Amino acid sequence: MRVSERTPEPLDRVPDVNQRMCPSRLVLEHVTSRWGVLVLAALLERPYRFSELRRRVGGVSEKMLAQTLQTLERDGFVDRDAKPVIPPRVDYSLTPLGTEAARQVWELARWSERQVAAVERARERYDGARRESATGSSQ
Repeated sequence: MRVSERTPEPLDRVPDVNQRMCPSRLVLEHVTSRWGVLVLAALLERPYRFSELRRRVGGVSEKMLAQTLQTLERDGFVDRDAKPVIPPRVDYSLTPLGTEAARQVWELARWSERQVAAVERARERYDGARRESATGSSQ
């Protein structure tokens, strides 16, 4: 069936992340998880081997990187290319869908870098007000 021949989804099946059981929530969770964002962003630069990617994404454990890559591969964002050589070589790269997702989350990551000072100031104001409130109510 070609794309143009698809029948539209029933209205009750249209994805809506605000609905409790919507499968788009899981997709959102995968691409916006701490390691998901960083893996997607790294792969936006170029394909990586596992060990290179682990070094690029500082702080990720081998287990978490493997799980994240497997999840992103299952969702269609990452391509795993295992080459039949000795020693084994596996390269990870973005699929077209993964490239689109990576660009979206990377923009959010860059925004958070630009806004970190404003967020820290807001936290200081909030914490100061909470301390004053706690001190004032204990007297």
